Amino acid sequence: MIAKARGRFIPITPRKMRGVARMLKGMPVLRAQALLRSLPKAACRPVSKILDSAVANATREGTRTADQLVISRIAADEGPMTKRFRAAAMGRATFIRKRMSHLTIELDAKS
Repeated sequence: MIAKARGRFIPITPRKMRGVARMLKGMPVLRAQALLRSLPKAACRPVSKILDSAVANATREGTRTADQLVISRIAADEGPMTKRFRAAAMGRATFIRKRMSHLTIELDAKS
């Protein structure tokens, strides 16, 4: 049984999200939630919310509990970019790219 949750248009760069996601892959859910509460990274809050949503999806039918679940797949993909201009020296303009992420978490039962 696989339970999924997806967060889209998260205003954090995918590179920062992947740093947190790499730590969580293959980890039991309860341990991952404890780790996310203690890490001082900005990406932890949206990852934690999406992980809680995936746990709720997995335990909805009452056949599984949170301590039986493992993060089988977690992916932080690129979302759309908001493009802005900023004034630069000698009358030029430089790009500012505000990146967004799409995060997908899949949970599976421990084997």
